[in-house]
Amino acid sequence: MKKWQVAKLRCHKTVPIQQLPNHLINQIAAGEVVERPASVVKELVENSLDAGALVVQVDIVAGGQKLIRIRDDGSGIPQAELGLALSRHATSKISSLEDLESVVSLGFRGEALPSIASVSRLSITSRVMGAGNGWHIDASGRDQGDVRPAAHPVGTTIEVQDLFYNTPARRRFLKTERTEFGHIEKWIKRLALSRPDVALTLTHNRRTVLQLAAAHTEAERLQRIGRILGDVFADQAVLVESEADGIAISGWLGLPTFNRSQPDMQFWFVNGRSISDKTLAHAARHAYRDVLFHGRYPAYVLSLAMDPATVDANAHPAKHEVRFRDGRKVHGVVAQALETALRETRPGGHTQAPTALPVSRGFSQGGMHLPSSGPSAPRSVAETLAGYESMSQAQKTNGEEQDVPPMGYAIAQLAGTYVLAENSDGLIVVDMHAAHERILYEKLKKNFDDNQVVRQPLLVPTSVAVAQTEADLVEASADVFEKIGLVVDRSGPATLVIREVPALLRDADAEALLRDILADLSEAGQSNRVEDAVHDHLATMACHHSVRANRTLTLHEMNALLREMEVTKRADQCNHGRPTWTAITMAELDRIFLRGQ
Repeated sequence: MKKWQVAKLRCHKTVPIQQLPNHLINQIAAGEVVERPASVVKELVENSLDAGALVVQVDIVAGGQKLIRIRDDGSGIPQAELGLALSRHATSKISSLEDLESVVSLGFRGEALPSIASVSRLSITSRVMGAGNGWHIDASGRDQGDVRPAAHPVGTTIEVQDLFYNTPARRRFLKTERTEFGHIEKWIKRLALSRPDVALTLTHNRRTVLQLAAAHTEAERLQRIGRILGDVFADQAVLVESEADGIAISGWLGLPTFNRSQPDMQFWFVNGRSISDKTLAHAARHAYRDVLFHGRYPAYVLSLAMDPATVDANAHPAKHEVRFRDGRKVHGVVAQALETALRETRPGGHTQAPTALPVSRGFSQGGMHLPSSGPSAPRSVAETLAGYESMSQAQKTNGEEQDVPPMGYAIAQLAGTYVLAENSDGLIVVDMHAAHERILYEKLKKNFDDNQVVRQPLLVPTSVAVAQTEADLVEASADVFEKIGLVVDRSGPATLVIREVPALLRDADAEALLRDILADLSEAGQSNRVEDAVHDHLATMACHHSVRANRTLTLHEMNALLREMEVTKRADQCNHGRPTWTAITMAELDRIFLRGQ
Protein backbone atom coordinates (compact mmCIF):
# COMPACT_ATOMS: atom_id res chain seq x y z
CA MET A 1 0.00 0.00 0.00
CA LYS A 2 1.28 3.44 -0.92
CA LYS A 3 2.04 6.14 1.65
CA TRP A 4 -0.83 8.40 0.58
CA GLN A 5 -3.25 5.46 0.88
CA VAL A 6 -2.01 4.73 4.40
CA ALA A 7 -2.45 8.41 5.31
CA LYS A 8 -5.97 8.36 3.94
CA LEU A 9 -6.86 5.30 6.03
CA ARG A 10 -5.36 6.89 9.11
CA CYS A 11 -7.70 9.86 8.76
CA HIS A 12 -10.60 7.55 9.65
CA LYS A 13 -9.03 6.48 12.95
CA THR A 14 -9.54 8.30 16.21
CA VAL A 15 -6.55 10.59 16.72
CA PRO A 16 -6.26 12.73 19.87
CA ILE A 17 -6.36 16.51 19.45
CA GLN A 18 -2.90 17.93 20.00
CA GLN A 19 -1.13 21.27 19.83
CA LEU A 20 1.00 21.54 16.69
CA PRO A 21 4.67 22.45 17.16
CA ASN A 22 5.63 26.01 16.24
CA HIS A 23 7.82 25.08 13.28
CA LEU A 24 4.92 23.12 11.72
CA ILE A 25 2.52 26.01 12.35
CA ASN A 26 4.96 28.32 10.57
CA GLN A 27 5.28 25.95 7.62
CA ILE A 28 1.49 25.71 7.30
CA ALA A 29 1.34 29.52 7.33
CA ALA A 30 4.10 29.55 4.74
CA GLY A 31 1.81 27.56 2.47
CA GLU A 32 -0.49 30.60 2.37
CA VAL A 33 2.09 33.39 2.41
CA VAL A 34 5.01 31.85 0.48
CA GLU A 35 3.66 30.40 -2.71
CA ARG A 36 6.84 30.96 -4.73
CA PRO A 37 9.94 33.23 -4.69
CA ALA A 38 7.84 36.15 -5.97
CA SER A 39 5.70 35.90 -2.83
CA VAL A 40 8.80 36.34 -0.68
CA VAL A 41 9.90 39.37 -2.70
CA LYS A 42 6.46 40.94 -2.44
CA GLU A 43 6.22 40.52 1.34
CA LEU A 44 9.74 41.79 2.02
CA VAL A 45 9.59 44.81 -0.30
CA GLU A 46 6.22 45.76 1.19
CA ASN A 47 7.87 45.65 4.62
CA SER A 48 10.56 47.99 3.29
CA LEU A 49 7.92 50.42 2.02
CA ASP A 50 6.09 50.26 5.35
CA ALA A 51 9.39 51.16 7.04
CA GLY A 52 9.55 54.39 5.01
CA ALA A 53 12.25 53.29 2.58
CA LEU A 54 12.92 55.60 -0.38
CA VAL A 55 15.61 53.39 -1.92
CA VAL A 56 15.12 49.63 -2.34
CA GLN A 57 17.45 47.15 -4.04
CA VAL A 58 16.36 43.61 -4.89
CA ASP A 59 19.03 41.05 -5.80
CA ILE A 60 17.94 37.66 -7.13
CA VAL A 61 20.01 34.55 -7.90
CA ALA A 62 18.65 31.53 -9.78
CA GLY A 63 15.11 32.84 -9.98
CA GLY A 64 15.02 33.33 -6.20
CA GLN A 65 15.61 29.68 -5.31
CA LYS A 66 19.22 30.26 -4.24
CA LEU A 67 19.12 33.86 -3.03
CA ILE A 68 16.71 36.74 -2.48
CA ARG A 69 18.30 39.84 -0.99
CA ILE A 70 16.30 42.99 -0.15
CA ARG A 71 18.18 46.13 0.91
CA ASP A 72 16.46 49.36 1.96
CA ASP A 73 17.14 52.69 3.65
CA GLY A 74 14.06 52.52 5.88
CA SER A 75 13.78 53.10 9.62
CA GLY A 76 15.37 49.74 10.52
CA ILE A 77 14.66 47.27 13.35
CA PRO A 78 16.02 47.93 16.87
CA GLN A 79 18.30 45.33 18.44
CA ALA A 80 15.71 44.37 21.08
CA GLU A 81 13.05 43.65 18.41
CA LEU A 82 15.06 41.56 15.94
CA GLY A 83 14.28 38.24 17.60
CA LEU A 84 10.64 39.22 18.11
CA ALA A 85 10.33 40.06 14.40
CA LEU A 86 10.76 36.34 13.67
CA SER A 87 7.90 35.36 15.98
CA ARG A 88 4.41 34.61 14.67
CA HIS A 89 1.86 37.41 14.79
CA ALA A 90 4.46 39.94 15.94
CA THR A 91 4.03 43.28 14.17
CA SER A 92 4.51 46.99 14.73
CA LYS A 93 1.69 47.91 12.33
CA ILE A 94 -1.45 47.16 14.36
CA SER A 95 -2.18 46.91 18.05
CA SER A 96 -5.97 46.89 18.31
CA LEU A 97 -9.14 45.91 16.48
CA GLU A 98 -9.59 49.55 15.47
CA ASP A 99 -6.18 49.45 13.76
CA LEU A 100 -7.16 46.29 11.89
CA GLU A 101 -10.42 47.81 10.68
CA SER A 102 -8.61 50.82 9.19
CA VAL A 103 -5.20 49.39 8.33
CA VAL A 104 -3.02 51.65 6.18
CA SER A 105 0.18 49.58 5.98
CA LEU A 106 0.84 47.03 3.24
CA GLY A 107 1.76 44.24 5.66
CA PHE A 108 0.15 43.74 9.05
CA ARG A 109 -0.43 40.02 9.73
CA GLY A 110 2.96 39.40 11.34
CA GLU A 111 3.33 36.11 9.47
CA ALA A 112 5.72 36.95 6.63
CA LEU A 113 9.12 36.75 8.37
CA PRO A 114 8.50 33.62 10.51
CA SER A 115 6.81 31.87 7.58
CA ILE A 116 9.70 32.63 5.24
CA ALA A 117 12.25 31.64 7.87
CA SER A 118 10.51 28.29 8.37
CA VAL A 119 11.20 27.24 4.75
CA SER A 120 14.57 28.89 4.08
CA ARG A 121 17.86 30.08 5.56
CA LEU A 122 17.06 33.67 6.49
CA SER A 123 19.21 36.45 7.91
CA ILE A 124 18.39 40.02 8.94
CA THR A 125 20.87 42.84 9.38
CA SER A 126 19.47 46.18 10.45
CA ARG A 127 20.38 49.51 11.97
CA VAL A 128 18.17 52.30 13.28
CA MET A 129 18.92 56.01 13.19
CA GLY A 130 21.20 57.08 16.04
CA ALA A 131 22.57 53.60 16.76
CA GLY A 132 26.33 53.16 16.77
CA ASN A 133 26.14 49.97 14.71
CA GLY A 134 23.73 47.50 13.18
CA TRP A 135 22.61 44.08 14.46
CA HIS A 136 22.35 40.71 12.79
CA ILE A 137 20.28 37.55 13.34
CA ASP A 138 20.06 34.20 11.54
CA ALA A 139 17.11 31.82 11.32
CA SER A 140 16.80 28.51 9.54
CA GLY A 141 13.82 26.17 9.71
CA ARG A 142 13.07 25.77 13.41
CA ASP A 143 16.44 27.17 14.55
CA GLN A 144 17.08 30.81 15.46
CA GLY A 145 20.49 32.27 16.25
CA ASP A 146 21.54 34.98 18.68
CA VAL A 147 21.55 38.68 17.89
CA ARG A 148 25.06 39.98 17.28
CA PRO A 149 26.64 43.30 16.22
CA ALA A 150 27.24 43.98 12.51
CA ALA A 151 28.35 46.86 10.30
CA HIS A 152 25.40 48.26 8.35
CA PRO A 153 24.01 51.66 7.29
CA VAL A 154 20.64 52.87 8.52
CA GLY A 155 18.03 50.54 7.06
CA THR A 156 17.63 46.78 6.69
CA THR A 157 19.02 43.95 4.59
CA ILE A 158 17.21 40.61 4.51
CA GLU A 159 18.72 37.58 2.78
CA VAL A 160 16.68 34.48 1.97
CA GLN A 161 18.81 31.55 0.80
CA ASP A 162 17.87 28.03 -0.35
CA LEU A 163 14.14 28.58 -0.42
CA PHE A 164 12.17 25.38 0.39
CA TYR A 165 15.40 23.51 1.23
CA ASN A 166 13.59 21.64 4.01
CA THR A 167 10.32 21.13 2.11
CA PRO A 168 11.42 19.35 -1.09
CA ALA A 169 7.83 18.72 -2.16
CA ARG A 170 7.26 22.47 -2.33
CA ARG A 171 10.48 22.98 -4.28
CA ARG A 172 9.39 20.45 -6.90
CA PHE A 173 6.38 22.62 -7.71
CA LEU A 174 8.58 25.56 -8.69
CA LYS A 175 8.94 26.31 -12.40
CA THR A 176 12.08 27.11 -14.35
CA GLU A 177 14.47 29.79 -13.17
CA ARG A 178 13.30 32.07 -15.99
CA THR A 179 9.63 31.61 -15.14
CA GLU A 180 10.11 32.24 -11.42
CA PHE A 181 12.12 35.39 -12.10
CA GLY A 182 9.38 36.54 -14.47
CA HIS A 183 6.92 36.44 -11.57
CA ILE A 184 9.35 38.42 -9.42
CA GLU A 185 9.86 41.06 -12.09
CA LYS A 186 6.10 41.36 -12.49
CA TRP A 187 5.61 42.11 -8.79
CA ILE A 188 8.50 44.56 -8.66
CA LYS A 189 6.97 46.48 -11.56
CA ARG A 190 3.62 46.55 -9.78
CA LEU A 191 5.23 47.91 -6.63
CA ALA A 192 7.18 50.43 -8.71
CA LEU A 193 3.94 51.67 -10.28
CA SER A 194 2.28 52.03 -6.88
CA ARG A 195 5.17 54.02 -5.35
CA PRO A 196 6.81 56.28 -7.95
CA ASP A 197 8.56 58.21 -5.15
CA VAL A 198 10.75 55.18 -4.31
CA ALA A 199 13.94 54.38 -6.25
CA LEU A 200 14.03 50.68 -7.17
CA THR A 201 16.77 48.43 -8.53
CA LEU A 202 16.30 44.79 -9.56
CA THR A 203 19.18 42.45 -10.47
CA HIS A 204 19.18 38.81 -11.55
CA ASN A 205 22.34 36.73 -11.41
CA ARG A 206 24.31 39.98 -10.91
CA ARG A 207 22.84 41.60 -14.03
CA THR A 208 20.79 44.78 -13.62
CA VAL A 209 17.34 44.17 -15.08
CA LEU A 210 15.49 47.26 -13.86
CA GLN A 211 16.77 50.52 -12.41
CA LEU A 212 14.23 53.22 -11.67
CA ALA A 213 14.98 56.62 -10.15
CA ALA A 214 12.41 58.20 -7.87
CA ALA A 215 9.79 60.21 -9.78
CA HIS A 216 8.20 63.29 -8.22
CA THR A 217 6.82 65.41 -11.06
CA GLU A 218 4.07 64.46 -13.48
CA ALA A 219 6.56 64.23 -16.34
CA GLU A 220 8.91 62.02 -14.29
CA ARG A 221 6.06 59.71 -13.29
CA LEU A 222 4.97 59.31 -16.90
CA GLN A 223 8.57 58.64 -17.95
CA ARG A 224 8.82 55.98 -15.24
CA ILE A 225 5.60 54.36 -16.45
CA GLY A 226 7.12 54.31 -19.93
CA ARG A 227 10.15 52.44 -18.56
CA ILE A 228 7.87 49.82 -17.03
CA LEU A 229 5.04 49.47 -19.55
CA GLY A 230 6.71 50.82 -22.67
CA ASP A 231 6.91 54.21 -24.35
CA VAL A 232 3.99 53.37 -26.64
CA PHE A 233 1.66 53.25 -23.63
CA ALA A 234 3.14 56.44 -22.18
CA ASP A 235 2.64 58.25 -25.50
CA GLN A 236 -1.02 57.23 -25.61
CA ALA A 237 -2.01 57.76 -21.98
CA VAL A 238 -3.84 60.64 -20.34
CA LEU A 239 -3.71 61.77 -16.74
CA VAL A 240 -6.81 61.14 -14.62
CA GLU A 241 -7.40 63.07 -11.41
CA SER A 242 -10.85 63.11 -9.84
CA GLU A 243 -12.47 63.07 -6.42
CA ALA A 244 -16.07 62.42 -5.42
CA ASP A 245 -17.86 61.02 -2.37
CA GLY A 246 -14.61 60.73 -0.43
CA ILE A 247 -12.92 58.65 -3.14
CA ALA A 248 -9.95 60.09 -5.02
CA ILE A 249 -8.87 58.43 -8.25
CA SER A 250 -5.65 59.26 -10.06
CA GLY A 251 -3.31 57.70 -12.56
CA TRP A 252 -2.90 57.13 -16.26
CA LEU A 253 -5.59 55.98 -18.63
CA GLY A 254 -4.59 54.39 -21.92
CA LEU A 255 -6.33 55.91 -24.92
CA PRO A 256 -8.58 53.52 -26.85
CA THR A 257 -6.00 53.52 -29.64
CA PHE A 258 -3.73 51.60 -27.25
CA ASN A 259 -5.57 48.36 -26.56
CA ARG A 260 -4.59 44.79 -25.83
CA SER A 261 -5.69 41.27 -26.75
CA GLN A 262 -5.77 40.40 -23.03
CA PRO A 263 -6.11 42.34 -19.74
CA ASP A 264 -2.38 42.26 -18.97
CA MET A 265 -1.90 46.02 -18.54
CA GLN A 266 -4.61 46.78 -16.02
CA PHE A 267 -3.20 47.91 -12.69
CA TRP A 268 -5.30 48.88 -9.67
CA PHE A 269 -3.95 50.24 -6.40
CA VAL A 270 -6.16 50.94 -3.39
CA ASN A 271 -4.49 53.04 -0.68
CA GLY A 272 -1.13 52.01 -2.16
CA ARG A 273 -1.93 48.28 -2.22
CA SER A 274 -1.78 46.40 -5.54
CA ILE A 275 -5.02 44.46 -5.90
CA SER A 276 -7.34 42.78 -8.38
CA ASP A 277 -11.03 43.48 -7.94
CA LYS A 278 -14.12 42.58 -9.97
CA THR A 279 -15.97 45.78 -9.08
CA LEU A 280 -13.16 48.01 -10.34
CA ALA A 281 -12.60 45.90 -13.46
CA HIS A 282 -16.32 46.07 -14.27
CA ALA A 283 -16.33 49.86 -13.83
CA ALA A 284 -13.44 50.21 -16.28
CA ARG A 285 -15.11 47.94 -18.85
CA HIS A 286 -18.21 50.08 -18.61
CA ALA A 287 -16.25 53.29 -19.19
CA TYR A 288 -14.54 51.88 -22.31
CA ARG A 289 -17.62 50.14 -23.73
CA ASP A 290 -18.19 52.66 -26.54
CA VAL A 291 -14.63 53.08 -27.77
CA LEU A 292 -13.08 49.61 -28.09
CA PHE A 293 -13.43 46.73 -30.49
CA HIS A 294 -15.22 43.73 -29.01
CA GLY A 295 -12.65 41.32 -27.60
CA ARG A 296 -10.03 44.04 -26.99
CA TYR A 297 -8.96 45.24 -23.54
CA PRO A 298 -7.95 48.70 -22.29
CA ALA A 299 -4.72 49.51 -20.45
CA TYR A 300 -4.44 51.71 -17.37
CA VAL A 301 -2.55 52.41 -14.16
CA LEU A 302 -5.04 53.73 -11.60
CA SER A 303 -4.90 54.43 -7.87
CA LEU A 304 -7.76 54.92 -5.43
CA ALA A 305 -7.37 56.76 -2.15
CA MET A 306 -10.22 56.41 0.33
CA ASP A 307 -10.98 56.08 4.02
CA PRO A 308 -9.23 52.85 5.16
CA ALA A 309 -12.24 52.08 7.33
CA THR A 310 -14.33 51.61 4.17
CA VAL A 311 -11.94 48.98 2.76
CA ASP A 312 -11.33 45.51 4.19
CA ALA A 313 -7.68 44.74 3.39
CA ASN A 314 -7.85 41.50 5.39
CA ALA A 315 -9.96 39.65 2.81
CA HIS A 316 -7.15 37.51 1.36
CA PRO A 317 -4.17 35.82 3.06
CA ALA A 318 -1.75 37.24 0.50
CA LYS A 319 -3.64 40.58 0.44
CA HIS A 320 -4.31 40.37 -3.31
CA GLU A 321 -7.95 41.37 -2.90
CA VAL A 322 -9.96 43.84 -0.86
CA ARG A 323 -13.63 44.22 0.01
CA PHE A 324 -15.42 47.56 -0.23
CA ARG A 325 -18.04 48.52 2.31
CA ASP A 326 -20.08 50.20 -0.45
CA GLY A 327 -19.10 48.55 -3.72
CA ARG A 328 -21.88 50.24 -5.69
CA LYS A 329 -20.64 53.70 -4.73
CA VAL A 330 -17.06 52.81 -5.63
CA HIS A 331 -18.22 51.44 -8.98
CA GLY A 332 -20.16 54.62 -9.75
CA VAL A 333 -17.34 57.00 -8.82
CA VAL A 334 -14.73 55.08 -10.80
CA ALA A 335 -16.88 54.55 -13.88
CA GLN A 336 -17.87 58.24 -13.92
CA ALA A 337 -14.27 59.44 -13.57
CA LEU A 338 -12.98 57.22 -16.37
CA GLU A 339 -15.93 57.93 -18.64
CA THR A 340 -15.43 61.68 -18.18
CA ALA A 341 -11.78 61.36 -19.19
CA LEU A 342 -12.62 59.24 -22.23
CA ARG A 343 -15.22 61.76 -23.39
CA GLU A 344 -12.33 64.07 -24.20
CA THR A 345 -10.83 61.60 -26.68
CA ARG A 346 -11.58 63.96 -29.53
CA PRO A 347 -9.44 66.26 -31.66
CA GLY A 348 -7.72 68.67 -29.29
CA GLY A 349 -9.60 67.25 -26.32
CA HIS A 350 -6.58 66.49 -24.13
CA THR A 351 -4.22 69.17 -25.41
CA GLN A 352 -6.26 72.33 -25.93
CA ALA A 353 -9.82 73.58 -25.73
CA PRO A 354 -11.92 72.91 -28.83
CA THR A 355 -12.67 75.76 -31.15
CA ALA A 356 -15.63 77.76 -29.85
CA LEU A 357 -18.26 77.12 -32.51
CA PRO A 358 -22.05 77.02 -32.25
CA VAL A 359 -23.36 73.56 -31.43
CA SER A 360 -24.85 72.20 -34.66
CA ARG A 361 -27.70 69.84 -35.32
CA GLY A 362 -25.48 67.33 -37.05
CA PHE A 363 -24.36 66.14 -40.44
CA SER A 364 -26.70 63.89 -42.39
CA GLN A 365 -26.74 62.13 -45.69
CA GLY A 366 -28.92 64.33 -47.87
CA GLY A 367 -32.59 63.90 -47.08
CA MET A 368 -32.14 60.72 -45.01
CA HIS A 369 -34.13 60.56 -41.78
CA LEU A 370 -34.49 58.01 -39.02
CA PRO A 371 -37.87 56.32 -38.51
CA SER A 372 -40.31 58.19 -36.29
CA SER A 373 -40.25 55.53 -33.56
CA GLY A 374 -37.34 55.96 -31.14
CA PRO A 375 -34.94 58.88 -30.85
CA SER A 376 -35.25 61.63 -33.42
CA ALA A 377 -32.77 61.89 -36.30
CA PRO A 378 -30.13 64.65 -36.48
CA ARG A 379 -31.04 67.43 -38.87
CA SER A 380 -29.21 68.37 -42.06
CA VAL A 381 -25.83 70.06 -42.44
CA ALA A 382 -27.26 73.36 -43.62
CA GLU A 383 -27.74 74.74 -40.11
CA THR A 384 -24.18 73.79 -39.17
CA LEU A 385 -22.77 75.54 -42.23
CA ALA A 386 -24.85 78.66 -41.67
CA GLY A 387 -23.67 79.00 -38.08
CA TYR A 388 -20.07 78.26 -38.98
CA GLU A 389 -19.94 80.72 -41.89
CA SER A 390 -21.77 83.49 -40.02
CA MET A 391 -19.35 83.18 -37.11
CA SER A 392 -16.36 83.29 -39.45
CA GLN A 393 -17.75 86.39 -41.13
CA ALA A 394 -18.33 88.08 -37.75
CA GLN A 395 -14.76 87.37 -36.70
CA LYS A 396 -13.42 88.81 -39.93
CA THR A 397 -15.58 91.91 -39.44
CA ASN A 398 -14.19 92.41 -35.93
CA GLY A 399 -10.66 91.98 -37.20
CA GLU A 400 -10.02 88.99 -34.93
CA GLU A 401 -7.27 86.59 -35.94
CA GLN A 402 -8.31 83.05 -34.97
CA ASP A 403 -5.98 80.11 -34.38
CA VAL A 404 -6.21 77.19 -36.76
CA PRO A 405 -8.63 74.66 -35.21
CA PRO A 406 -7.27 71.21 -34.21
CA MET A 407 -8.63 69.52 -37.35
CA GLY A 408 -7.61 72.40 -39.62
CA TYR A 409 -9.42 73.14 -42.88
CA ALA A 410 -10.42 70.73 -45.63
CA ILE A 411 -8.43 70.77 -48.86
CA ALA A 412 -9.67 67.69 -50.74
CA GLN A 413 -11.49 64.35 -50.68
CA LEU A 414 -9.67 61.09 -51.47
CA ALA A 415 -11.36 58.11 -53.15
CA GLY A 416 -14.75 59.22 -51.91
CA THR A 417 -13.78 57.91 -48.46
CA TYR A 418 -11.24 60.18 -46.78
CA VAL A 419 -11.26 63.91 -46.09
CA LEU A 420 -7.85 65.57 -46.34
CA ALA A 421 -7.31 68.67 -44.22
CA GLU A 422 -4.40 70.93 -43.31
CA ASN A 423 -3.77 72.23 -39.81
CA SER A 424 -0.83 74.06 -38.23
CA ASP A 425 1.14 70.81 -37.78
CA GLY A 426 0.65 69.14 -41.15
CA LEU A 427 -1.84 66.82 -42.81
CA ILE A 428 -5.06 65.41 -41.30
CA VAL A 429 -6.75 62.35 -42.81
CA VAL A 430 -10.35 61.63 -41.74
CA ASP A 431 -12.45 58.53 -42.40
CA MET A 432 -15.65 60.43 -43.11
CA HIS A 433 -18.04 57.50 -42.52
CA ALA A 434 -16.44 56.54 -39.19
CA ALA A 435 -16.35 60.17 -38.02
CA HIS A 436 -19.95 60.86 -38.97
CA GLU A 437 -21.05 57.60 -37.36
CA ARG A 438 -19.63 58.74 -34.02
CA ILE A 439 -21.24 62.18 -34.35
CA LEU A 440 -24.68 60.70 -35.02
CA TYR A 441 -24.30 58.10 -32.27
CA GLU A 442 -23.46 60.70 -29.60
CA LYS A 443 -26.47 62.81 -30.66
CA LEU A 444 -28.79 59.80 -30.52
CA LYS A 445 -27.50 58.84 -27.06
CA LYS A 446 -28.05 62.37 -25.80
CA ASN A 447 -31.60 62.41 -27.15
CA PHE A 448 -32.27 59.08 -25.45
CA ASP A 449 -30.66 60.05 -22.13
CA ASP A 450 -32.45 63.40 -21.99
CA ASN A 451 -35.85 61.71 -22.20
CA GLN A 452 -37.31 59.32 -19.67
CA VAL A 453 -37.14 55.63 -20.57
CA VAL A 454 -40.27 54.60 -22.46
CA ARG A 455 -41.54 51.20 -21.32
CA GLN A 456 -43.26 48.58 -23.43
CA PRO A 457 -45.65 46.19 -21.58
CA LEU A 458 -45.22 42.59 -22.68
CA LEU A 459 -48.32 41.06 -24.25
CA VAL A 460 -47.58 37.87 -22.30
CA PRO A 461 -45.47 38.43 -19.14
CA THR A 462 -42.40 36.23 -18.99
CA SER A 463 -41.97 33.94 -15.97
CA VAL A 464 -38.37 33.18 -15.00
CA ALA A 465 -37.20 30.54 -12.51
CA VAL A 466 -34.22 31.75 -10.50
CA ALA A 467 -32.40 30.95 -7.29
CA GLN A 468 -33.96 32.35 -4.15
CA THR A 469 -30.91 34.53 -3.58
CA GLU A 470 -31.40 36.04 -7.05
CA ALA A 471 -35.04 36.78 -6.30
CA ASP A 472 -33.92 38.47 -3.07
CA LEU A 473 -31.41 40.47 -5.11
CA VAL A 474 -34.15 41.76 -7.42
CA GLU A 475 -36.18 43.01 -4.46
CA ALA A 476 -33.09 44.63 -2.91
CA SER A 477 -32.21 46.33 -6.22
CA ALA A 478 -35.61 47.79 -7.01
CA ASP A 479 -34.07 51.23 -7.68
CA VAL A 480 -31.77 49.73 -10.33
CA PHE A 481 -34.62 48.09 -12.22
CA GLU A 482 -36.72 51.25 -11.97
CA LYS A 483 -33.92 53.32 -13.51
CA ILE A 484 -33.37 51.01 -16.48
CA GLY A 485 -37.06 50.61 -17.29
CA LEU A 486 -37.44 46.90 -16.50
CA VAL A 487 -40.53 45.99 -14.48
CA VAL A 488 -39.95 42.71 -12.63
CA ASP A 489 -42.21 41.27 -9.92
CA ARG A 490 -41.59 38.39 -7.56
CA SER A 491 -44.34 35.80 -7.79
CA GLY A 492 -42.80 33.16 -5.54
CA PRO A 493 -39.72 32.34 -3.46
CA ALA A 494 -37.72 31.53 -6.60
CA THR A 495 -39.86 32.92 -9.43
CA LEU A 496 -39.75 36.29 -11.18
CA VAL A 497 -42.16 37.76 -13.72
CA ILE A 498 -41.03 40.30 -16.33
CA ARG A 499 -43.95 42.60 -17.17
CA GLU A 500 -42.40 45.57 -18.98
CA VAL A 501 -39.15 46.28 -20.88
CA PRO A 502 -37.66 49.43 -22.44
CA ALA A 503 -39.48 50.15 -25.72
CA LEU A 504 -36.28 50.06 -27.76
CA LEU A 505 -35.67 46.50 -26.53
CA ARG A 506 -39.15 45.13 -27.09
CA ASP A 507 -37.77 42.49 -29.48
CA ALA A 508 -34.91 41.45 -27.18
CA ASP A 509 -34.77 38.20 -25.19
CA ALA A 510 -36.19 39.48 -21.90
CA GLU A 511 -35.22 36.40 -19.88
CA ALA A 512 -31.60 36.44 -21.08
CA LEU A 513 -31.44 40.18 -20.35
CA LEU A 514 -32.70 39.65 -16.80
CA ARG A 515 -30.23 36.84 -16.12
CA ASP A 516 -27.35 38.96 -17.41
CA ILE A 517 -28.39 41.82 -15.13
CA LEU A 518 -28.55 39.47 -12.13
CA ALA A 519 -25.06 38.17 -12.95
CA ASP A 520 -23.72 41.74 -13.04
CA LEU A 521 -25.42 42.68 -9.78
CA SER A 522 -23.98 39.61 -8.07
CA GLU A 523 -20.48 40.29 -9.36
CA ALA A 524 -20.16 44.07 -9.17
CA GLY A 525 -23.30 45.40 -7.46
CA GLN A 526 -24.08 47.29 -10.65
CA SER A 527 -25.44 46.50 -14.12
CA ASN A 528 -25.42 48.42 -17.38
CA ARG A 529 -26.91 45.68 -19.55
CA VAL A 530 -30.01 47.62 -20.54
CA GLU A 531 -28.09 50.80 -21.24
CA ASP A 532 -25.53 48.85 -23.27
CA ALA A 533 -28.26 47.06 -25.23
CA VAL A 534 -29.98 50.36 -26.01
CA HIS A 535 -26.68 51.90 -27.04
CA ASP A 536 -26.00 48.93 -29.34
CA HIS A 537 -29.35 49.61 -30.99
CA LEU A 538 -28.55 53.32 -31.35
CA ALA A 539 -25.08 52.50 -32.71
CA THR A 540 -26.66 50.38 -35.44
CA MET A 541 -29.02 53.23 -36.30
CA ALA A 542 -26.10 55.67 -36.46
CA CYS A 543 -24.12 53.33 -38.70
CA HIS A 544 -27.02 52.93 -41.13
CA HIS A 545 -27.66 56.66 -41.35
CA SER A 546 -24.13 58.06 -41.49
CA VAL A 547 -22.57 59.36 -44.69
CA ARG A 548 -21.42 56.53 -46.93
CA ALA A 549 -18.25 56.03 -48.90
CA ASN A 550 -18.13 57.28 -52.50
CA ARG A 551 -20.31 60.25 -51.73
CA THR A 552 -18.76 63.47 -52.98
CA LEU A 553 -18.67 66.24 -50.39
CA THR A 554 -18.17 69.95 -50.94
CA LEU A 555 -15.43 71.79 -49.04
CA HIS A 556 -18.14 73.39 -46.91
CA GLU A 557 -19.53 69.96 -45.97
CA MET A 558 -16.05 68.63 -45.21
CA ASN A 559 -15.28 71.61 -42.97
CA ALA A 560 -18.61 71.17 -41.19
CA LEU A 561 -17.69 67.56 -40.47
CA LEU A 562 -14.31 68.64 -39.05
CA ARG A 563 -15.94 71.24 -36.79
CA GLU A 564 -18.44 68.65 -35.53
CA MET A 565 -15.61 66.27 -34.65
CA GLU A 566 -13.96 68.92 -32.50
CA VAL A 567 -17.02 69.28 -30.26
CA THR A 568 -18.19 65.64 -30.20
CA LYS A 569 -17.32 63.37 -27.30
CA ARG A 570 -15.13 60.35 -28.08
CA ALA A 571 -14.73 61.55 -31.69
CA ASP A 572 -11.30 59.89 -31.98
CA GLN A 573 -13.01 56.51 -32.45
CA CYS A 574 -16.12 55.32 -34.23
CA ASN A 575 -18.76 53.29 -32.39
CA HIS A 576 -16.84 50.08 -33.08
CA GLY A 577 -13.48 51.34 -31.79
CA ARG A 578 -11.90 52.13 -35.16
CA PRO A 579 -9.90 55.39 -35.36
CA THR A 580 -11.73 58.18 -37.16
CA TRP A 581 -8.67 60.24 -38.10
CA THR A 582 -4.90 60.35 -38.13
CA ALA A 583 -2.25 63.04 -38.54
CA ILE A 584 1.01 63.27 -40.47
CA THR A 585 3.21 66.11 -39.27
CA MET A 586 5.38 68.25 -41.53
CA ALA A 587 8.45 66.76 -39.86
CA GLU A 588 7.28 63.25 -40.83
CA LEU A 589 6.62 64.37 -44.40
CA ASP A 590 10.07 65.96 -44.56
CA ARG A 591 11.63 62.67 -43.43
CA ILE A 592 9.68 60.73 -46.07
CA PHE A 593 10.93 63.01 -48.83
CA LEU A 594 14.45 63.40 -47.35
CA ARG A 595 14.09 67.16 -47.10
CA GLY A 596 16.95 68.88 -45.28
CA GLN A 597 19.31 65.93 -45.73
